Amino acid sequence: MYLNSIKSATGSKKTKLRVGRGMGSGIGKTCGRGHKGQKSRAGGFHKVGFEGGQMPIQRRLPKRGFCIINGYKPSELKLSDLNILPENDINLATLKKYRLISNRITKVKILNTGICDRLFNINGILVTGGAKMAIEENGGSIT
Repeated sequence: MYLNSIKSATGSKKTKLRVGRGMGSGIGKTCGRGHKGQKSRAGGFHKVGFEGGQMPIQRRLPKRGFCIINGYKPSELKLSDLNILPENDINLATLKKYRLISNRITKVKILNTGICDRLFNINGILVTGGAKMAIEENGGSIT
């Protein structure tokens, strides 16, 4: 391969549009800008989001950041997922340690789906009514 033989792929480079080269070109005279008005003139573009003096949308809308206003909905776990864990004492740190939830999650709720066949002591985690009954039937506790 030689440097003088290298060429770009076909279709990757477009030739620059040459405006103002006569009426036969299709983009002569006004060069595709139309007649009169601010956009037809040199340097006649306004800032992005400008709405002609009307209050722009980025200023009309309320600023609340990227978070949900009412807090986060808790992440949900099945009761059968807890059977995987080797430990009986379960809290948020334990679930993160064994990668049942991501490190970003701050609230977890255990749902009554699947079979719970072990004794669990649950601390600081939300539990549905059916899941609470199933855990307490096996001798577990919820605090």
